[in-house]
Amino acid sequence: MSRSSEYNARHLSVLEGLEAVRKRPGMYIGSTDSRGLMHCLWEIIDNSVDEALAGYGQSIDITLHANGAVEVEDNGRGIPVDIEPRTGLSGVEVVFTKLHAGGKFGGGSYAASGGLHGVGASVVNALSSRLDVQVFRGGKIHQMSFRRGEPGRFTDSGSTHRPDAPFEPSTDISPMDVVGKAKRGQTGTRVRYWADEQIFTPDAKFSYTELQGRARQTAFLVPGLRISIRDERRLPGTPGADGPVEEVFQYDGGISEFAEHLSSASPVTDVWRLQGTGSFSERVPVLGDDGRTAMEDVERECEVDIALRWDVGYDTTFRSFVNIIATPKGGTHQSGFEQALLKTFRKTVEANARKLKAGNDKLEKDDVLAGLTAVLTVRLAEPQFEGQTKEVLGTPAVRAIVAKVVEKELTALFASSKRQDKTQTSQLLEKVVAEMKSRISARTHKENQRRKNALETSTMPTKLADCRTNDVASSELFIVEGDSALGTAKLARSSDFQALLPIRGKILNVQKASVGDMLSNAECAALIQVIGGGAGRSFDLEAARYGKVILMTDADVDGAHIRTLLLTLFFRYMRPMVEAGRVYAAVPPLHRVEVVTRGSGANEVVYTYSENELHTLLAQLEKDGRSYKEPIQRYKGLGEMDADQLSETTMDPRHRTLRRVNISEVERAEQIFDLLMGSEVAPRKQFIISGADDLDRDRIDA
Repeated sequence: MSRSSEYNARHLSVLEGLEAVRKRPGMYIGSTDSRGLMHCLWEIIDNSVDEALAGYGQSIDITLHANGAVEVEDNGRGIPVDIEPRTGLSGVEVVFTKLHAGGKFGGGSYAASGGLHGVGASVVNALSSRLDVQVFRGGKIHQMSFRRGEPGRFTDSGSTHRPDAPFEPSTDISPMDVVGKAKRGQTGTRVRYWADEQIFTPDAKFSYTELQGRARQTAFLVPGLRISIRDERRLPGTPGADGPVEEVFQYDGGISEFAEHLSSASPVTDVWRLQGTGSFSERVPVLGDDGRTAMEDVERECEVDIALRWDVGYDTTFRSFVNIIATPKGGTHQSGFEQALLKTFRKTVEANARKLKAGNDKLEKDDVLAGLTAVLTVRLAEPQFEGQTKEVLGTPAVRAIVAKVVEKELTALFASSKRQDKTQTSQLLEKVVAEMKSRISARTHKENQRRKNALETSTMPTKLADCRTNDVASSELFIVEGDSALGTAKLARSSDFQALLPIRGKILNVQKASVGDMLSNAECAALIQVIGGGAGRSFDLEAARYGKVILMTDADVDGAHIRTLLLTLFFRYMRPMVEAGRVYAAVPPLHRVEVVTRGSGANEVVYTYSENELHTLLAQLEKDGRSYKEPIQRYKGLGEMDADQLSETTMDPRHRTLRRVNISEVERAEQIFDLLMGSEVAPRKQFIISGADDLDRDRIDA
């Protein structure tokens, strides 16, 4: 029997815990697809971040290698390489092979840290076909290797490292090899590992975009920390497809800068920072010197730091963290924040009800959260999470501490006598009350709203030319520009399923306007009433009265502007319609060419939709020796067409072309809408100047 196949007590002691991880990986990392693969990487990165949080190390370098390995290197203190007295193993082996072991227990090494279950590094090790650790300490470079959790040594050929290289399991107590000298004063840890193909699904891949987002997020949460990510894989569809790509993230502004980064819309308030601490008592098992655990009451301290800002929209962007670990599903800290936020706003609105014209209606959580961007962080020792994936904070006492800090700090802001604070809190309270009124109005409207038949009186705007069908899926609403186009469209439409709503000129730019202004604007209010699903966060897609909404504007600059204004309204207040693919732009032709037919037959009519298409057609006609009537008709607006032409080109489903408006990248779309329609003039001016050289003057109708 060879040494590598021996089964001795040392192997058994190392593998007995890690075998459970390999049998039930989902219990520790959530899943075995790309999500689980990324979770393993977060575990290693978080260990390096904890060193930076503790004040050791200022940089973390993450590399995705072309050979499938991923490497994380920091300049922290380096994992201890000396022998841990209770187990008789080196610190490195304890961290990477023992579940629930590490420097995060007992409060000696870290005041607050991300990895609190102590299974992070050991789980990654168990689920890796190969893992190499290098520790820079005491002027030496120490190295240790593992195969699927088992310590030993790989025999690599030259400088090539592979997970399938010959492996010799180790039988000695601590196989820490010294492989070189470290530079003077150099400390840190380098972990390189290959995820095990036996565990993870074949399509599991490290996501550069996710890594980018996490690196940026962590750099915001730990001011001054430098995080670099490098992708050498050359995967198609990634930023590094054409060659290695590297990005560096470092921010000194902390979570205030994070809140500004997350919110791109026009602000109602500055970024407000709410900070405070609270203490609580917790009964926990404590390991004594004799190796036994005993329950003891421990006094804990919880630090709360929140950055929040309201903008003119109604979307809520919320990020919560515990010791810089993201908790996307919330927990006690988030519920404490929301509870105190609502309580404080209710109390303030009630005290100023007359001034704000709030009546006796009560605010709800959604009214306060509308337009809010918030970053909530709490720091405490040994928080309780619900599950190893740490998506929900479970420590009960944190709720009351966060609530107390939020209530105290917000109340002080609302009572502030500073002119800037008074202006901003006044605008914010008006916005929140407007959201409440909008919600109540939308609910009332939805309760009363239903399609009227011919025997009932209609509450719809008089200018709406409705259709007869009750089938929402087949019905279409055309929003037409002006009354001249309406007259032609009435003759061109099929009144069975096509409804018409004219709008007068350029509607309100809702990107810059408040909810109240939008609701009081006649054109916007009529449009919202006709579609029938409400507005804002209370919009109900099921209640929408039409299957398709088609924007039919002139094919000129003004028409494009009106279409942009309408799309801004849909994007801001009826976004589910856009997301469901139910908003379209009609594509009217630009030219009508009457081609002369030889003989006694009727002339052929051809429509073209761009200048290029027209020139191509004329060149083809000339080549074929065919003539056409001069002058070629150029449509400046929809009103220039007769009913038959409008029906054939733009309204008849059998012949028309529609362009569906979709939101494949919501955040990118939001940035463009804010650039084109927002209140910040300078970026828009720069955009116009930078694109001026590319503009064809002949395309401007002037």
